Amino acid sequence: MTQPARPSSPASATRATRTFDRGHTDDLMAFLAASPSPYHAVANAAERLEKAGFRQVAETDAWDGTSGGKYVLRGGAIIAWFVPEGAAPHTPFRIVGAHTDSPNLRVKPLPDTGAHGWRQVAVEIYGGPLLNSWLDRDLGIAGRLTLRDGSTRLVNVDRPLLRVPQLAIHLDRSVTADGLKLDKQRHLQPVWGLGRDVRDGDLIAFLEESAGIPAGEVTGWDLMTHSVEPPAYLGRDRELVAGPRMDNLLSVHAGTAALAAVTTATTAPASIPVLAAFDHEENGSQSDTGADGPLLGNVLERSVFARGGTYEDRARAFAATVCLSSDTGHAVHPNYAERHDPTHHPRVNGGPILKVNVNNRYATDGSGRAEFTAACEAADVPFQSFVSNNSMPCGTTIGPITAARHGIRTVDIGVAILSMHSVRELCGADDPFLLANALTAFLER
Repeated sequence: MTQPARPSSPASATRATRTFDRGHTDDLMAFLAASPSPYHAVANAAERLEKAGFRQVAETDAWDGTSGGKYVLRGGAIIAWFVPEGAAPHTPFRIVGAHTDSPNLRVKPLPDTGAHGWRQVAVEIYGGPLLNSWLDRDLGIAGRLTLRDGSTRLVNVDRPLLRVPQLAIHLDRSVTADGLKLDKQRHLQPVWGLGRDVRDGDLIAFLEESAGIPAGEVTGWDLMTHSVEPPAYLGRDRELVAGPRMDNLLSVHAGTAALAAVTTATTAPASIPVLAAFDHEENGSQSDTGADGPLLGNVLERSVFARGGTYEDRARAFAATVCLSSDTGHAVHPNYAERHDPTHHPRVNGGPILKVNVNNRYATDGSGRAEFTAACEAADVPFQSFVSNNSMPCGTTIGPITAARHGIRTVDIGVAILSMHSVRELCGADDPFLLANALTAFLER
C-alpha cells in the first residue's frame, strides 16, 4: 500500500488564512442536509459567499471592472470569483471546479401514476445510481418549481413522503442465488399513498401547497427524490461520516469555504480565485449549466473585458490559469481490494487524492502533480495518488472537459470515499477539512 505523501517543510504557520478543522466537517454535514438538489446547493453556496462580501451579478447586465467578490447563478450552477484590488486585465485565474448534481430518481413530466390501489410517482433514473440503495428508504422530494410569470421557487419536502418498496423474499426466492435484478422502468416507481383513482396534477398541487404557491401557478418543474436520513458520524471513534450526495457536494462545500477564506484574508491573492460548480456532470456535462457548456468561459472572458482587457489579455490570462477539478474518488474497499490497482490503495483520512489516467480520463500530468504538491506542502496536508486497475474502465470528471474546452491547465483531485453513487456514501471525517485546506493554499498561491 502506498503511504500518503507528506510535505517536507510545513508552511501552515505563515499562511494568511485560517486552517479548517473538524468544525468544517460539521458544517459539511449541515450543507449536505440542506442541499437535496443542485438548485439548493448553489443557493446555499451563494448564501455563504454573500456573508464573505460577495454580490450576485446578472448575466443580462453590463459588468463593471470593480474589485471584490462576485458570482453568477444559472440553474444548478454557480461561478464565483474575487478580483483583488489593482488586478491587471491579464491576471490569471486559479479555479476550483466541482459539480452539484448526484445520481438519483427524478420526477417525470406526468408524475401521477399508480396501480392496484397504490398511488405512485413516475420517476426517471438520473445518472448512474446504485439502484438497490434506493430501496426501502424514506424519501423526500425537492427541486425547482417554475411559475407562470417565469420566476422560480425552491421546494423541499424533507420528510418521509415516498418509498420504493422491495419485493419480499418469499415472492422471489431466486434473489438469494442469482442476486437482485431491478428493471428501471417497472421496479423503481415509489409509492406515496393509497387510492384507486389517480388524479393528474395531485403531486404538483401538493408541492404548490407545501411551498405556499397559489394553486395552478406552477407550469414547470425540475424535481428529484432524496433520502431524509440526515448525515451522521459513524464508528466507534466517529472517524467516518455517512451521508448523501458527497459526490460531489463535498467538493462544492470545500471550494466555497476555501474561496471565502482566501477573499477575507489580510493578504490579497496574487491571482483571481474562482469557484466553478457545474450541473449535469453525472450525465455528460453537455448543457448550458454543465462543464461542457460556455458558462465558465463566458464569465472569465467578461471579467477580463470588464477590467479593460483585450483578446490578447484574455489569451495571456488563460495561458497562466490553473484549475483543480475536485471530485470524489474510490478509497480502497476492504471487501473488494482486488478491484483496485495493487500499488495504489487510497485510504480514508489519508488526505486528498491526486487522480491520474494516461488515457486522459483525468487531466493530471506531471506539471499538475507539481502544482498540487506545492499546494499541499503549503497547507501541511498529506495527499495520495489514485489510478484505476488496468483491467477495469476508468471513470472521468469535468477535468478533461475543462482543459479541452478552455485550454486551461487542469489537475484532477478529490477525496477518497466508499459507496460512490449510493443514496448514502461514506468518507473519512478528517478528509473534508484536509481538502479545504489544500484548496485554500492553491487559491492563495
